[in-house]
Amino acid sequence: MKYVLIIPDGCADLPVDALGGKTPLQAAHVPAMDAIAQEGMVGRSDNTPAHFPAGSEVANMSLFGYDPNRYFTGRAPIEAAARGLQLGPYDWAIRCNTVTIENQIMVDFTAGHVSTEESQRLLESMQAAMGPQPWEFVPGVSYRNLLIYRGSAGNASPFSSDTKTRAPHDLTDLSVVDDYPRGPGCDWLSDLMQRSAELLPDHPVNVDRRARGLRPVTHLWLWGLGKTPTLESFAQRFGVRGAMITAVDLLRGLAALVGWDRIEVPGATGYLDTDYAAKGRWAVDALNQYDMVCVHIEAPDEASHEGRVAEKIKALESIDQHIVGPIHEALKKQGEYRILVTPDHPTPVSTKKHAHGWVPFAICGQGIAKQGCVGYDEVQAGKSSLQFANGWELMPRFLSRSDF
Repeated sequence: MKYVLIIPDGCADLPVDALGGKTPLQAAHVPAMDAIAQEGMVGRSDNTPAHFPAGSEVANMSLFGYDPNRYFTGRAPIEAAARGLQLGPYDWAIRCNTVTIENQIMVDFTAGHVSTEESQRLLESMQAAMGPQPWEFVPGVSYRNLLIYRGSAGNASPFSSDTKTRAPHDLTDLSVVDDYPRGPGCDWLSDLMQRSAELLPDHPVNVDRRARGLRPVTHLWLWGLGKTPTLESFAQRFGVRGAMITAVDLLRGLAALVGWDRIEVPGATGYLDTDYAAKGRWAVDALNQYDMVCVHIEAPDEASHEGRVAEKIKALESIDQHIVGPIHEALKKQGEYRILVTPDHPTPVSTKKHAHGWVPFAICGQGIAKQGCVGYDEVQAGKSSLQFANGWELMPRFLSRSDF
């Protein structure tokens, strides 16, 4: 049996007035996704318990079949795993966004998608300005970076599970005044954020960006902290050897933690300009080596964060044409298979933020009877009796050889 999981990140949405009351998924031309629904079933899952942040870190852990109530410790340590960073028992990883804040409003949580080279230069200056400290800035890709707190038995971390932070992408166009870190160690984090606001505005990187009409990096926003989680091996739990295709460190990290191989596809950017066709080709090739292939595409989520409904529709159509269609056709030639298409969480274009709630999925293949669905979207899924209130229960069902 071959298994494929395709995650169009954040594709679930609300009705949009400009689309005549349709969701972007309803408005998009997605014949390959519709075919999966027509040949099998649609349903819904809720991947993010209400007491967790509405984000990809919890939702994708659920999609992989791991109960976040048991395994989730924070977003940053998952991304640290993607980079091969070893965290000791007293170390904490903290996500570090380069952002643009003006008059205490989160204008842009990406600082205009600042380049990786620019971001690295800014972090190097922050590191130098701090002097001897237990902090280690780790540059990433564009605005996605990390800060590592290195503790020891005699210098334990000031943080705990009661330290609360807010994701910057959930603050777009909102005041940040009441959303700075809270709880144990919050003074450390807030102090670093304030020091960044003092150091960065006149940095040569920002002088150059303003001269080119680009948004400056005004602050480092610290959030998503945690210690390294311990996840059981996916192969040991399910007897399936998997591989991940993604351009996002969060998904790379989850793959590393569950023991999946990671396939790096040239041209995969984690943004709207990603090479969809390349992801589809590499996924088809991977079917020859792995029992399960997961393809994650960040583009729909990015379009939602920017409030660009037309770009979200375009991303969904590209995913359908270049990824879902070719993979499904290849699976049909392999023999027994199951394919599952599902977002991790909703990201409405109207709010530009991640949301809790149900997401639609479509599934077909061996042992999955036709449900009589007309297509794949939120409305069709809402009519189905196939519901997983605990999203982490979908994966074991997907991988079982029992009939749905």
